[in-house]
Amino acid sequence: MDPLQRQDVSLRTDIAPTEEDQKLIEAFIDTLWVERGLSENTLSAYRVDLQGLATWLAGRGSSLLAAQRDELLDYLAFRVRQGARPRSTARFLSSMRQFYRQLVRQGRIDADPTARIDAPKLGRALPKSLTEAEVEALLAAPDTGDLLGLRDRTMLEILYATGLRVSELVHLTLDQVNLRQGVVRITGKGSKERLVPFGEEALGWLERYLREARPLLLRGQLCDALFPTQRGTAMTRQAFWVLIKRYARKAGITKSLSPHTLRHAFATHLLNHGADLRVVQLLLGHSDLSTTQIYTHVARERLKTLHAKHHPRG
Repeated sequence: MDPLQRQDVSLRTDIAPTEEDQKLIEAFIDTLWVERGLSENTLSAYRVDLQGLATWLAGRGSSLLAAQRDELLDYLAFRVRQGARPRSTARFLSSMRQFYRQLVRQGRIDADPTARIDAPKLGRALPKSLTEAEVEALLAAPDTGDLLGLRDRTMLEILYATGLRVSELVHLTLDQVNLRQGVVRITGKGSKERLVPFGEEALGWLERYLREARPLLLRGQLCDALFPTQRGTAMTRQAFWVLIKRYARKAGITKSLSPHTLRHAFATHLLNHGADLRVVQLLLGHSDLSTTQIYTHVARERLKTLHAKHHPRG
């Protein structure tokens, strides 16, 4: 097909992946779960990526097994025209590469059609963070005279004090918290366990919440979740994200936030106050120090700002 003609190919919404393609995708997802212990959220992202590709190929009368390099390039171009950003494209290409490499290993195809597809060049984006004053305003936003407000304040305090991922926070159970030692035991990505301490401030809020709010929220219902909803179930990541955005508006924070905003603030503020990078790596649960090193760029920007403001030749 002529390259100019290929640019006009669009996704047909009335086509679904073939049954064979769907089975290939699920087998790949099962392998990722068994071999790498990936979280359900990560597995879901892989599944969505590959189902999108399979649907597009089905609309062209092709399939995952039959796809050639030119078809995959066409699909990448289609995603870009639909507004996909370089980081999203790179993540999708990673999913696709792993999928096709597995098919090669299994002998389902002779050659990997992604082998000669280059990943987009990515800049290293600085994580969105908050100043210490903004964090204080966010923490003070919930009405702690209310049961839900006290729960929410405690969740925010624990999140900022520990740098947990939001998914780790909402799935915390009572037996993961040791009040006497002031630590939480987390099983993070790749089923790796870590102990994360929290300070006196967070401990005080947690003890008050457990004493004054949690029993009344549960109303006799049994629930292992440390921070249950009024229905007596664990909160979802999406529900907590809605809470963060609501409290940010109440606190007058106009910055664009992400679910990891307080995690980023935790890491950045530790480094700004002189914490060792490897300590921050352990607390965040990063397996690779290079993942943590991006926070040194944030801290460096802070140092440059202070230097420019206060140094006589800044």
